[in-house]
Amino acid sequence: MTARPEMYRFHNGEKAPLQFAVAEYEARIAHLRRLMSDLGVEAAVLTSMHNISYYSGFTYCSFGRPYGLVVTAEQAVTISAGIDAGQPWRRSFCDNITYTDWQRDNFWRAILSVTGAGRVVGYESDHLTLLQQGKLDHFLAPARRVDLYEATMRQRMYKSSAELELIRAGAAVADVGGYAIRDAVKEGAREIDVAMAGRDAMEREIARRFPDAEYRDTWVWFQSGINTDGAHNPVTGRRLQRGDILSLNTFPMISGYYTALERTMFVGEVDADSLAIWQANVAAHEYGMSLLQPGASCAEITHKINAFFEERDLLQYRSFGYGHSFGVLSHYYGREAGLELREDIDTRLEPGMVISMEPMLTLAEGEPGAGGYREHDILIVTEDGPENITGYPYGPDFNVVG
Repeated sequence: MTARPEMYRFHNGEKAPLQFAVAEYEARIAHLRRLMSDLGVEAAVLTSMHNISYYSGFTYCSFGRPYGLVVTAEQAVTISAGIDAGQPWRRSFCDNITYTDWQRDNFWRAILSVTGAGRVVGYESDHLTLLQQGKLDHFLAPARRVDLYEATMRQRMYKSSAELELIRAGAAVADVGGYAIRDAVKEGAREIDVAMAGRDAMEREIARRFPDAEYRDTWVWFQSGINTDGAHNPVTGRRLQRGDILSLNTFPMISGYYTALERTMFVGEVDADSLAIWQANVAAHEYGMSLLQPGASCAEITHKINAFFEERDLLQYRSFGYGHSFGVLSHYYGREAGLELREDIDTRLEPGMVISMEPMLTLAEGEPGAGGYREHDILIVTEDGPENITGYPYGPDFNVVG
């Protein structure tokens, strides 16, 4: 039979234009190598979508297969499956090795070809499964393992000027989707049709702004009535009725970078009970944004908004934390858990961080004002305070529509 290799380099075509200059990725890798040196790590084996995308430019589609990025003092190499052919090479700023599936665990053999055996290996505890950790130990026989989860997460929390430019563009695209949704809302329309209007508008805008990018994963959650009770409830075929509470949620994805716009809306009219809850949540939203000052801790901000709701006898309706970081993440990968507005996060805001303010109140069906109320803006922390980069208006004056 024809010889079938365990791995090979399939450098097909030329490198594609990436979202960031090569110098941006080189700076990220240099920072990672400093972290590795400080921790005594000789080879970093990164396996998550967010870290591979952040450090190499390549955002993989797993479909059950493992992917990796190996970084040593001399090399940075993405490890990808044969099904992707030359695309990972073209979309990585660095080298790439393709592993074959002719025999099980060629992925780890490819990694071993870069790391060598018996070295101090860095890994991501928040992503590597127990099964894959066992394979790492078997194939690489590390002298010891060092968890890089927190160190890499903290690096991602501080955005470069190039990242901030991309995030600003993403927020503007989210606004485009918001206006398209507003125009599509009318009695009798299905949630799915309104959602598609917002998604299509954003994808066209992304293609206009970034003609050399890859286009994938942009989505909309548009919810109505009882479907608004959860922030991540999927779209359905429910038809809008006059007086319905609506939740507009647009999520453009640009080269792995996530941005979002979320707004409460009503179809045609809003009753007095619902209006009172909505206005209280808007007030909490505005108060929360004013608290996003450099030096403030996530926990302190959270406690202050809790007190605001408590004074109005609304805290029992709070659904989740009040905001989170932005960057390389989406609804199925990534999380900079150290920068979330929760009671148990002591991180202090610093210039260069990007964070949302998104209070949500949920009242159960049958209660006056039933439904889920949520406003969401993206803010960049600067030396002078928060810079709001979301443009779509919030509140009843603009969002009683259809």
